[in-house]
Amino acid sequence: MNKLAGLSLAYFLVLLDTTVLTIALPDLRASLGGSVAGQQWAVNAYTVAFAAALLTGGAVADRYGAARVFKIGVASFGVLSLLSAASPHLGALVALRALLGVAGALCLGGSLGLIAELYPAAAGRARAMGVWAAITGTALAAGPLLGGLLVDLYGWRAVFLVNPPIALISLLAVRGLRSPRGARRIDWYAQGLMCAFLGLLAEALTDSSTLSGALSLIALTAMIITARRTTTPTTGQVTAPAIPRGLLAATWPELLAGAVANFAFSGALFVLTLLLQDTRHLTPMATGLAFLPLTLPMVVNPVLTGRVVARHDARPPIVAGLALLAAGLTGAALAGGLPVWLFVMGCGLSFCLPALMAGMIAGAPTGTAGTAGGVLNAARQVGATLGVAVLGGLAGRDALLAAAVLTAAACLAYGAVGFLRKHPAADRGVS
Repeated sequence: MNKLAGLSLAYFLVLLDTTVLTIALPDLRASLGGSVAGQQWAVNAYTVAFAAALLTGGAVADRYGAARVFKIGVASFGVLSLLSAASPHLGALVALRALLGVAGALCLGGSLGLIAELYPAAAGRARAMGVWAAITGTALAAGPLLGGLLVDLYGWRAVFLVNPPIALISLLAVRGLRSPRGARRIDWYAQGLMCAFLGLLAEALTDSSTLSGALSLIALTAMIITARRTTTPTTGQVTAPAIPRGLLAATWPELLAGAVANFAFSGALFVLTLLLQDTRHLTPMATGLAFLPLTLPMVVNPVLTGRVVARHDARPPIVAGLALLAAGLTGAALAGGLPVWLFVMGCGLSFCLPALMAGMIAGAPTGTAGTAGGVLNAARQVGATLGVAVLGGLAGRDALLAAAVLTAAACLAYGAVGFLRKHPAADRGVS
């Protein structure tokens, strides 16, 4: 159990850094300067690098040993956090945040491999994954509150100083673990193209660059073609494709729904933080407390969601979650009583996101369930990156309404697709 706690702590760190800096943005701007676009990149550099590296994070763990990759990832996360806290200017912080994203992907890929090694029996592994996944809600809930407290007391640099002690505890908990190396080769070509696509797309949306937008489409097309081949172009050696054949065709509704949910969540969090602090003049701590109605349901509701999925499959909570998220965004934009609508949004996210993972794995072709989880996480991080880039450029109410319309459309589309296809587990032979 101590080893599982160590793995879970690392996952906590990775997820904490997706939200903890958002609360610190006004203080960061006052300290280092920079435009709104610069602040967007301070958030997006992490999610862009994390999303891109997720595609092959598991392959790196398989190739070089899950324990070794996990320890390198956690140790790097701690060191890079210290360097981030000492950043002399915004450019250095953005670069360090990108490296933190890569380290986070190594942590995630290594921890998934280690859980599979530590719990070979299906029942034990399922319970362990439940404990590991429950950390998601805790980290999302802790991010705004912890960030607000630290910024109020010590400034934005303090949000990075919480990481090294947690990283050290995680490393001590797993210090005796060893993993064998594997034979799987890594598709570095697809990985590089994925990084180029995400970076160019974020640049195009943040700075309204037509050239970056066109180049991002070229990189995406090349990435899809490259990721599906099974040999390297220079040596002809056989390698496992980054995206297994048939995976996207089987699971695109879950990927789309996951990307939209994170688009709305991350974009709304960014916009509401600036609204509460710049317009309503709340302190960072008060802003973190204001977000509690949004994040607390993510700690409690996943247990209920799991029971609903076990009894009725993943579709009902996915559709209900997207509908609640759209309703909460609409209410936050047009009505009073922001805490109520934040609570509605939190309930929607806590129903939708855990069910999406179950639906993704159930719909994946046989033998690709592990990769499916990584692809879903990558799609969600792409959505988060786009949410900050797109919604951050709109006025507060317009941004929330745009997110609401997109989420409602995704809800209707996913519901319609659900009526048109059979239960994915029965269709694909996945148990």
